[in-house]
Amino acid sequence: MTFAIAPQIQHGGTDAGPVPAHDFSSNANPLGPPPLLLAAVMAADRERYPDPHYTALRERLGLAWGVSADRVLPCAGGAEAIRRLSLATLLAGGRAVWVPQPGFGDYAAAAQALGLEVLRYQSVAELCRGLRRDTLAWVCDPCNPTGTAFSPQDWLDLTLALQSSGATLAIDQAYEPLRLNGQGALPPVLAERAWRLQCPNKALGLTGVRAAALLAPAGEDSLREHAEAVAPSWVLAAEACALLQHWVSSETQTHLRRNKLTLQQWQLTQHAGLQDLGWQQGASCCNFWLARPPQALDLPALRALGIRVRDAGSFGLPGWIRLSIQPPQAQLAFFNALKALRRP
Repeated sequence: MTFAIAPQIQHGGTDAGPVPAHDFSSNANPLGPPPLLLAAVMAADRERYPDPHYTALRERLGLAWGVSADRVLPCAGGAEAIRRLSLATLLAGGRAVWVPQPGFGDYAAAAQALGLEVLRYQSVAELCRGLRRDTLAWVCDPCNPTGTAFSPQDWLDLTLALQSSGATLAIDQAYEPLRLNGQGALPPVLAERAWRLQCPNKALGLTGVRAAALLAPAGEDSLREHAEAVAPSWVLAAEACALLQHWVSSETQTHLRRNKLTLQQWQLTQHAGLQDLGWQQGASCCNFWLARPPQALDLPALRALGIRVRDAGSFGLPGWIRLSIQPPQAQLAFFNALKALRRP
């Protein structure tokens, strides 16, 4: 078995350095966490180990998501879940991984580090044609960095391709909780046969708390056993346990529904302001989207003015940036900074 040294992942610019006054690079919820959930995270018992099997947590999440507790695999954030499922795929006999292009760099990096073949697709049709039994296919819905979503026809085509190929599907649903327009079209039959990554810390505005869960497909014993076997001991810290416990509470879900109404209004003003400045903007169903300035943007100069954005060149989209929705005062500072940089 040969392992490769994967190149360091570049997520569109460093997050090092002083905290910016206004951060459009992160797609975390700018309205912050629900008060009760935040209080639970802050009050988490750090003096002793959590249950290494996370029995109560898995039962609570399974009940909320309509799956048995043994199908819930706690993970230390989305990136750890991606690495673990990639390793489990290799151990179960997988040989290749399909990744979306553009898409999150960790899908490919995890596969490359294990010597798995990385196959890239730009359309659902291309993915469906290339599926085979020894492959893991990642899809992201809504998609990072575009903010676009799969249509009912996309899911139907993918369902049929999976049935004929026997490939393994993993759906990254990290951005589903802040879907602002429309509803997800994932059919129940496919949700039951796919791996699903739940990563709520972005929607909760708590990206510093690494907490996620992989939902294993119904009846998928071999790959699930590998994914459990390669998990580190006490994969979740006390804070992460508290976050996931309260993630599925009625209070948290009510908080997010209210957040969405506010974010929808902020999205309209931010989109209009960029349009007035001549920016090209992509369609999106969630709290971030791709945008292209009318001329090249001096990102270091913008950063010096207290504004951070996400360069989409790392996604294979040079000249574009990914922007998240931010409050009106941040938008005003952003627009004023852009105007200042355009002055001769």
